[in-house]
Amino acid sequence: MDEIIYGAPLGPRAISVTPTDNFELLVTFNNGERRKFDVKDLFQYPMYKPLENIGFFKQVKLDRMCVYWNDEIDICPDTLYNMSVPVA
Repeated sequence: MDEIIYGAPLGPRAISVTPTDNFELLVTFNNGERRKFDVKDLFQYPMYKPLENIGFFKQVKLDRMCVYWNDEIDICPDTLYNMSVPVA
């Protein structure tokens, strides 16, 4: 069943995430899609600078709403989906 908020269905949500050595996230969404998100595109923003450390980057976690690294660094589910590309 699709989740609805404020009368509109929510977009796809991540159900698994795997970091790569190339600062990309391989994400599986609840609609069955597998997509690749390039985190390097976010390095230009001060909030995401700590992710340039590969050890820290690989500590990515997942909750019901977003992927995150700590209380200050996360990527919202809509951005994660809309800025990612399909993986075969």
